[in-house]
Amino acid sequence: MRERERAKAIPEIYLTRLLSMKGTLQKFVDDVFVAILSTKRPPPIAVRFFFDFLDDMAEKHGLSVSSLPLRFWVNILKNPQFVLDVQVTDSIDAVLSVIAQTFIDSCTTSEHKVGRDSPVNKLLYAREIPRYNNWWRVRELLSASLSNTYCYHINASITQTYTEMYMNSLVALHELYKYINKYYDQIIMSLEEDSSGQKMQLAYRLQQVAALVENKVTDL
Repeated sequence: MRERERAKAIPEIYLTRLLSMKGTLQKFVDDVFVAILSTKRPPPIAVRFFFDFLDDMAEKHGLSVSSLPLRFWVNILKNPQFVLDVQVTDSIDAVLSVIAQTFIDSCTTSEHKVGRDSPVNKLLYAREIPRYNNWWRVRELLSASLSNTYCYHINASITQTYTEMYMNSLVALHELYKYINKYYDQIIMSLEEDSSGQKMQLAYRLQQVAALVENKVTDL
């Protein structure tokens, strides 16, 4: 418990050392934020569609939007053990909390203001947050402009999948009928003798299917 409190309660006298350490880690933080906010690598269509849906629902109920960065990516930044086999110590947890909070401050339309009374974690990335915020704004504008494109691709993908499944089912049924046709007389006789088959008129229904298939077999 003491280690956790010591890791999170950073005295002001360590600000110089923190700035030095921040300079060492800066490139890695930039690389992560670029990977998340870059417009060159959009998320998969299904992922984007899902989080766009959440944003639409949030907007209708007066809640904050940008669920993809603020609900998904923040959790990954704060808890890398969700996706990676790593052990997060108290010290690392404190560092990740600062980075996650920086990401949250970067993904907002509100102006980021700091002063003498601001906490150290706010002061650390005060200069970088406007730059990160510009990345986020560009990505949001591009995402909004591509919303219709995403919907088009999703509908096209669903249509293609349904068509392929439908055609595959027809082929499968035709192959099944080949087997039935081979033993047609025996199957009809068994269905006529079976009590359950008699109640459900399975023999008669199979005869109807056979007549339908034989007439349209060239269409399958």
